[in-house]
This record gives sequence, structure tokens and C-alpha cells, in this order.
Amino acid sequence: MKTPVAKTRLIGPEITREEFVAEHLFFYLAKGTLGGYFGGKDYTLAAGEYGIVRKNRLGRENDSKEKDKVEKVIFVFDEPFLKKFQEKHKIIATRSNSPEPFFRLPNNELIPNFIHSLLPYYDAEGKMNNAFFDVKREELLLIVLQLQPELSGVFFDYGIPAKIDLEEFMNRNYKFSVNMKRFAWLTGRSISAFKRDFKQIFNDTPSHWLMQKRLQEAHFLMERKAKKPSEIYFDLGFKDLSHFSFAFKKQFGLAPSELAHRRPLYPTP
Repeated sequence: MKTPVAKTRLIGPEITREEFVAEHLFFYLAKGTLGGYFGGKDYTLAAGEYGIVRKNRLGRENDSKEKDKVEKVIFVFDEPFLKKFQEKHKIIATRSNSPEPFFRLPNNELIPNFIHSLLPYYDAEGKMNNAFFDVKREELLLIVLQLQPELSGVFFDYGIPAKIDLEEFMNRNYKFSVNMKRFAWLTGRSISAFKRDFKQIFNDTPSHWLMQKRLQEAHFLMERKAKKPSEIYFDLGFKDLSHFSFAFKKQFGLAPSELAHRRPLYPTP
């Protein structure tokens, strides 16, 4: 049975379409279909599905023509709340070795019933009274840990990202428009170590390599996949279409719109 919720319930800060996910997020999709790109993987949620987006990951909600029809509930499990929760419930956790950026929770009655229980606490604008905020958030986390106890190793890990394979990370995340300090931090490096290691691996500067990588992908998508410039510029890390068009023409000698009008050279497999 479908759980009734008002349009786009949001607990915690606004989630932009693309960002660095700084805290663990609980998502419940009440209506519609929502796609996302987290930790280098594509995910899709259908109505009635839910899960945890892991912190310290790069993430993006996919744009959709049906976006206005999507209704969702979001809880943010920030570090101060988690530390208080861990102390209160005397939880001893071992750091998780799982690299997964998103955890789907198993089907059960507890989560839908919990979502339904939120209705009396929302006002007409879809906001929850602060007096009930942490109480309901604590209840939700207790449910999640009952369903998947192993997530304690994810929630109660307060360490910074460890040093990882820079080449693999950049090839998986070059589409995200974040600054070099963020890329460095996510790969477990200082900014100077990041630039030094980057030069050794790619024989290029990070900014130049990122631009070339994004433009090459754009050329491929328009020429072989018949994508329009307006469909791809944001997902390739460009903030606006004019900047993308200028960079593309400078690189390839023709505007994106000219290439987009060409037919694919051979059928897409």
C-alpha cells in the first residue's frame, strides 16, 4: 500500500542537483522515479524504495522531466548527531571495508510505517517542528541499524578519507565540477601531493586534464550518441551552456550545435 506523504518532505539542508555529499543521507521515495550518480555508479529509486547515501562521496541527482512529480523524504545523519547517538546507545563499531556509496535497505514494514508516522509533525509547508526533529531521526536510525546492523561501521566512522588510487578515482569522477582541494581531500592527499601525483600519473595539470577529458566525452556523446549540447553540458561538469560552447569550439574548431546536427557515423551498439 502506498504511503501518503505531502510533496517533497525535506529534513536537513537543501540538496542541490550536484554536490559533495558531506553527511550520510537517508532517502525515501514516496512518488515518481529518481535517478542519481554516486561514487561513480548510477542508481535508480522507484516509488516506495529507500536507502542510505554514504558521506564523503561525489553525488548528483539526475535531471528529469518528471522531477516536479517526485515526492521524497530526506533525513541527514550528521556527525554531531551520530556521536551523541553512539554514546547514548553504547555502540562499538568496526570501520566498514565496503566501498559502496549507496546502500539499499531491505523491504520491510518498519520504514513505510515510520514514514507514515511523520505526517502529524509536518506543517503546511512540509517542514517538521524542531521539537520532534531529533526524536524522529533517532527512531529512524534505530530502525535502520536493526535492519542492517553492519551499517554501524559506516555511520560511526569519523575518519578522513584514506589515500586511494588517484588514476582510478579521477577517471571515475572527472565529470564532477569540484575544486582541486576537494579532489585532493577525497583521494587522501594534501593539495601539493595531489598535484605532484597527478603530474606523475597523467603527465598533465589537473585543470587541463579535466577540461580535455570532459570535452572528449562531450564530442563522443554528440557525434556517436546524438546527444544535444543542452542535454550533456551540466553532467560533464560545465556550469552553463555558454562556457561549454566556448570551450568546445576552442578545442574542436566548431560549435557544439554544429556537431550535434550531424548524423552518427555508425549505429550505436
